[in-house]
Amino acid sequence: MLYKMNLASEPFISIKEGKKTIEMRLKSKGRENIKSGDQILFTDRCSGEQMMVDVISVSGFSTFDELYKYFDKTRLGYKEDEIADPKDMLLYYKEEDIQQFGVLAIEIKVNNL
Repeated sequence: MLYKMNLASEPFISIKEGKKTIEMRLKSKGRENIKSGDQILFTDRCSGEQMMVDVISVSGFSTFDELYKYFDKTRLGYKEDEIADPKDMLLYYKEEDIQQFGVLAIEIKVNNL
């Protein structure tokens, strides 16, 4: 299955460079079906550049707090000198939506085909 998702430039570049290997998303309708072997076509919101990634695995969590405890911050897109704070995700998702749907950690690898 192919999924399409938009990203800001910074995480897009981080994935492209192989640094960010976990994409975090709300487990909303449609995304709950993502599984290993699927592909995601990411589009950079600013440049329009696109990149295909393969889904390696998908893990579900109740909250971003749980997800952040499970993965190394660099895999989530943070730099070594940055503080990884689950509250950063409130820029993208409402707390009530997180509580209602839960969240996903989608392990990805750039498809170089």
